[in-house]
Amino acid sequence: MKEAIFSQLDFGPINEFLTDDQITDVSYSNGGQIWLKSLDKGIYKVERPEINNALMEKLAFQCSNVMGTTFNMAHPFLDAEGAELRLNFVHESIATNGIACVIRKTPAKIRLNKKKLIDEDYVTENLHDFLIDCVHAHCNIMVSGETGSGKTELVKYLASNTVENEKIISIEDTLELHLDKIFPHRDIVAMKTNNIASYSDVLVSCMRQNPKWILLSEIRSAEAVTAARNSVSSGHNIISTIHSDSAKNIPMRMYALMEGSQDVEQFLNSIHRYVQIGIHVKGFMSAELQRFQRQVVEVCEFYVDENNVAKANMIYKRNLDGTFSFRNPTKHLRDYFAAQGQILKDELFVKNGEEAPEEEESAPANPVPQNIGPELQINNQLIESL
Repeated sequence: MKEAIFSQLDFGPINEFLTDDQITDVSYSNGGQIWLKSLDKGIYKVERPEINNALMEKLAFQCSNVMGTTFNMAHPFLDAEGAELRLNFVHESIATNGIACVIRKTPAKIRLNKKKLIDEDYVTENLHDFLIDCVHAHCNIMVSGETGSGKTELVKYLASNTVENEKIISIEDTLELHLDKIFPHRDIVAMKTNNIASYSDVLVSCMRQNPKWILLSEIRSAEAVTAARNSVSSGHNIISTIHSDSAKNIPMRMYALMEGSQDVEQFLNSIHRYVQIGIHVKGFMSAELQRFQRQVVEVCEFYVDENNVAKANMIYKRNLDGTFSFRNPTKHLRDYFAAQGQILKDELFVKNGEEAPEEEESAPANPVPQNIGPELQINNQLIESL
């Protein structure tokens, strides 16, 4: 859907939220409730009596008209996507307490920069520089976290640090990265999957375009996992996102998404062999700062040892009390850097004048359930209270 179509829509009082750069999502439901998601306040409710079912129905019908489709009991779902907005409507015949709508803003801008990341305690300076070095060394990177934790924004920032003459192809089911618009002078192709062109179809064409980097949208299906594995095993470099409860569990989460009877050991070995870095980000309401806070809480190195055993090394971990710990990367990551003509800087892994230890951890042998148990819920509450 072209942006010109959105210009024909009358958002009325909703424009107040669309023009606020801090607001990322607008949710309407339950006969008049407005919930906003913002970068600084998290999720909160506002009272706007003028935004009601009648207004939202009018907006939905305007949207369906300009798209040349219908929105009624026979067609109760409506999706619309523009350059910087994405709308989803659910008809009241399905949402029985009134029409429901979510508007997500996907601006063609990079909200993060090094100063902002450090000033807002998103990362330490050493960790920031290490992650940028990983990009320069063409590490394959997976970013995990909950919805709203800032995975996509971090991917955009990391991708913005790729070398300018390296071709990027993004593959998304909903356009959010917009790197082609942010960097119009670069060789960037934005591809979109749909009900005609699947991940697999688009990936085949993508390979023929000779990219250096492939940016995959969130991995949430067996097809997306297969696309990611095929990309890295063919020598291309990827940056992608996934829902996982920790960086270390990213390979197991990918395995859980696969359909059929995949051999777990063989699958894990392939992921640990080709994906070098896992990053886990968390978003929470900080009682201390009185604002919504996003932080990188884990950075994990994946590798396969000399005995062909999949292993993980937690390079960085932020503790519940706000302190953090470093571990040295293993020789596997150092060798990978060297093969790419890069050198891992030892000073990045020095804390308070002391060199960080090197410790290797075995990867879990069995899939880890992604549901959150009571103990993890307690830990999350402790994190959110910091």
